[in-house]
Amino acid sequence: ADGDYEPGTVVVFGGNEEITVTNIFADPAVAGVISTDPAYLMNDSSPGLAVALRGKVPVKMLGPVKKGDLLVAAGANPGWATSIGKDQSRPMAVFGKALETNLDEGQKVIEAVIL
Repeated sequence: ADGDYEPGTVVVFGGNEEITVTNIFADPAVAGVISTDPAYLMNDSSPGLAVALRGKVPVKMLGPVKKGDLLVAAGANPGWATSIGKDQSRPMAVFGKALETNLDEGQKVIEAVIL
């Protein structure tokens, strides 16, 4: 990773290392989310951060979200996700689905399924 990212951070393939954060809204280079407690750790002898490629994890979220909403990189806030509702026009950028509803504006951490 290009940095020491905290759990829930949305990462993309790129940067000086294998993964980094992005300022591109709905970046199709999305890789996954920094994991809190991986069930299976591939390449566990290699240095780096655990990236959730599938499964249920906390995700750093910006803005309101409803259960089942599609999640993409927020763009203006690198490392954060945002909801695009049920909009299916960015299939390569969607990395997850929200598992909870939180209609508060601003930053929060929600549970999501990584696709």
